[in-house]
Amino acid sequence: MSWTPGAARAARRIATAAALGGGGLTALGAVTYGLLLGEALLARRIVGRPHGMEGPPSDGVYGDFDGEPVRLVMLGDSTSVGLGTSEAAQTPGVLIAKGLAVIAERPVRLTVVGRSGAVSAELGEQADRALEADPEIAIVFVGANDVTTQTMPTHAVRHLQKTVRRLREAGAEVVVGTCPDLGTVRPIAQPLRWVTRRWSRQLAAAQTVAVVEAGGRTVAFADLLGAEFDANPGEMFGPDRFHPSVQGYLQVAYAVLPSVCTALGLWPEPPSERSESIYLAAAKAAEEPGAEVSATRVAGRATGPHGRWATLLRRRPGVLPHDA
Repeated sequence: MSWTPGAARAARRIATAAALGGGGLTALGAVTYGLLLGEALLARRIVGRPHGMEGPPSDGVYGDFDGEPVRLVMLGDSTSVGLGTSEAAQTPGVLIAKGLAVIAERPVRLTVVGRSGAVSAELGEQADRALEADPEIAIVFVGANDVTTQTMPTHAVRHLQKTVRRLREAGAEVVVGTCPDLGTVRPIAQPLRWVTRRWSRQLAAAQTVAVVEAGGRTVAFADLLGAEFDANPGEMFGPDRFHPSVQGYLQVAYAVLPSVCTALGLWPEPPSERSESIYLAAAKAAEEPGAEVSATRVAGRATGPHGRWATLLRRRPGVLPHDA
């Protein structure tokens, strides 16, 4: 799948407006946004709430190792709490915590402050609770509800950036799973499914710009989850056809764990790809399976003629380590 210069321009517009406090829509326009919102509300009525509103409780210490636990917090929406799973061991937080424990050879203390249905504007309140755990690493999954509600993209990006900056200033590394590809959600009918896909990816690109500028790194869910979920909807989606299945959450954990370990200095950086403008890197990442974007320097400089320098790493998720 290819990216276009227009995607980079859209990411720049949204991120710039967010930084300046603007609230404008993207090129998709207000009319299209209204239609998309109507489709999303209809989809939610079709989907219902077969899993309730929360995932299984999963706070705890994971990994049978000695030493001080690595402090991990999960923020965000229903994917951060594993809505649709029946056991804590099936949630992405626990899957990541167990894998991290094996690689770090230390136990991991997991604290989940995410909430099903949350939008980016609620991240500030979640950060209040997350910081009580004095996290070493924070993982944020957010964006889907910003598309399926009336949240303007610029507002969503601004709240996300503030949260990432706050976590980083407190000493935590931050990894953000960007907006998933909602074009794979079957209850959203054509012809607006393609609009939903485009909207999701524009938001994901803008999120990447904002997160990297705030000192975090991102993992693109759009194409990774989009291709897998679109090809195997019965396997990757849960009974509500909206949230991931157990296998879907395992795929989420596969995608995020390498970036978490790299952020903590536990995983070697892959061979660097060419450094480029954050806007180009963000647009490309929105189309790349599991792509990671992080800040870099070129000739000792953090910024170039077209904004901050960034590195795009085309990661492929490996096997999630088993808990010891």
